[in-house]
Amino acid sequence: MQLKNIVFLFAFLFSYGLQAQVISPPDWDISLENPNPKAGDEVSLIFKADIPINWYIYSNDFDPDLGPILTAIDWEDTTGISPLGKLQAIDPKAKYDETWEGDITYFEKEGEFRQTLLIEDENALIQGTLEYQMCSDITNQCINYQEEFSIALGNAQASGPDSDEADTGVSNNQSDVDSSSATISLERPEESLIGFLVIAFLAGLAALLTPCVFPMIPMTVTFFTGRAKSKVQGFRNAFIYGFSIIAIYTIAGTIVAAVQGPEFANWLSTHWVPNVFFFAVFIFFALAFLGLFEITLPSGFVNKMDAKADKGGMVGIFFMAFTLVLVSFSCTGPIVGSILISSAGGALLKPILGMFAFSLAFALPFTLFAIFPEWLNSLPKSGGWLNSVKVVLGFLELALAFKFLSIADQVYHWGMLDREIYLAIWIVIFALLGIYLLGKLRLPHDSPMEYLGVPRLLLAMVTFVFVVYMIPGLWGAPLKALSGYLPPLSSHDFDLVKISRENASSQDQAMDEVPKYADFLHFPHGIQGYFDYDQALAAAKRQGKPLFIDFTGHGCVNCREMEARVWSDPRVLRRLKEDFVMVALYIDERFTLPESEWYISTYDNKEKTTIGKQNADFQITRFNNNAQPYYVILDHDEELLVSPIAYETDIQKFIDFLDAAKSEFPKRQ
Repeated sequence: MQLKNIVFLFAFLFSYGLQAQVISPPDWDISLENPNPKAGDEVSLIFKADIPINWYIYSNDFDPDLGPILTAIDWEDTTGISPLGKLQAIDPKAKYDETWEGDITYFEKEGEFRQTLLIEDENALIQGTLEYQMCSDITNQCINYQEEFSIALGNAQASGPDSDEADTGVSNNQSDVDSSSATISLERPEESLIGFLVIAFLAGLAALLTPCVFPMIPMTVTFFTGRAKSKVQGFRNAFIYGFSIIAIYTIAGTIVAAVQGPEFANWLSTHWVPNVFFFAVFIFFALAFLGLFEITLPSGFVNKMDAKADKGGMVGIFFMAFTLVLVSFSCTGPIVGSILISSAGGALLKPILGMFAFSLAFALPFTLFAIFPEWLNSLPKSGGWLNSVKVVLGFLELALAFKFLSIADQVYHWGMLDREIYLAIWIVIFALLGIYLLGKLRLPHDSPMEYLGVPRLLLAMVTFVFVVYMIPGLWGAPLKALSGYLPPLSSHDFDLVKISRENASSQDQAMDEVPKYADFLHFPHGIQGYFDYDQALAAAKRQGKPLFIDFTGHGCVNCREMEARVWSDPRVLRRLKEDFVMVALYIDERFTLPESEWYISTYDNKEKTTIGKQNADFQITRFNNNAQPYYVILDHDEELLVSPIAYETDIQKFIDFLDAAKSEFPKRQ
């Protein structure tokens, strides 16, 4: 369980840190109203800001003792001018801020400030720093920024990094200066790009432990075993492999960011074509590990590769890296999508660097595993134990292959791999694995086993304990430790827990309206709710309750974890059933809506035709987030009651989140 906790920690750090990092500072346009003032003139210095969506900056015309940082100018080394009066905010918005308990003014989307100056010298140097604070009610974060500016009039020379005086020796003669306009240099402080890259790097390490990626490790070991004829060649192959992973991820991510955006990552992780393909690939390798056949190249091809060892080897290594990247996208899609969403405003450099950091962490362990077979080959008397390792990994590959088929089954509602069928398959696979470890089952290429070693016995015991743990799941046991890997409980045909809960509880109230899409979409634990935002909002207004939005997905591992670990708690379940109107918005639902409900997104200018695409577009455009799970609670004016939260397995924190929204709701009526 310690390993899983590490995964949870990485996921939390990534989701939390990314929200703080993917937003760029406002773009400022700073200019003089009159670019060629004379001595004695009064001119306006104009500051115009283009503010990122769902963020705002504070103005400067409210009580400074409330707490927020007021926008102000710090004049530095200014000569030849005198500021008249204070910095003026032009038509800011006003509201009562619950956090600061007072009236504040602010700008969103666009903002403008003006400072009146008295020009005392035609060769004045106007420079300083605009200090301000940018905040978001979506992420509940505030960031302090400083925007440096420098405007040189007449023969004055702008200072700072953009100045030509220090390094080019430009003369101060009037003829060397363009008299038609002032010279303006803007400097933007470094955003916490390093922090963003660290979070992306940690996310790459966490991705190694996902069910789509971890089984690729034995495939890597098998592929590189015996390929190198020398240690130097082994190191070379390993580094080519690692470099290929980084290059493919970075280039693919860049193309996706520029062309398709995060929606493509969602397609890759939920569409039936890639998932069935990944299922087939895992089955293929599993059967090879179990000894059904050997993965070998035709002898003629091998001879050609021997003649052109360098070229052939590099092609094979690149193909292996490409296979890893494709398979990993199925589990890393939400993480990669969170990085790619930062390209929405044309910020291509940041997602490129983020993908590089992610893939670097992702590639490092695989590079080491590619080197490891050379060490393995040099071990004396390795014997048949290595084949036993391959067989065990083959059983694991076989079990994890059904995760991909399950995702496609849930998204497209095929109904062929419900929870009890999935569990039955796993129980049989791991029971056979336990029998194999005891030596009662021999497969091709296995050496005779004269006695049962203690490590194999202990591993067999662990395997049978796991089998016994899964058996109650056939009758509806939640199996919280496996909730992220299993189909949802709602797909279980014979759930004794659900039946007993429905018979014993009177908490579930009749819906005042039949929910749309309830014939194929469901809530867990007997929760009643809606699957259409507008319908749920109308119901919340009728019932006088807050609206709880659950951005979820059929293939979302962390969503199933939250439902099994947190939502199942009686305290949480009671609140969800009694205090809120629930709506689950599935991001990967493929149901095509009537053509009259289609629309063109303002985010990517693409037509949204399915339930999932419209829900994903709503989450991105309204909340600037595309990760699942994501929980939002709104009042009847569709305003946030509390800051949204994402993956949070601390039950008490989730309860506090619900209670805070419930307490705030009456104040909005």
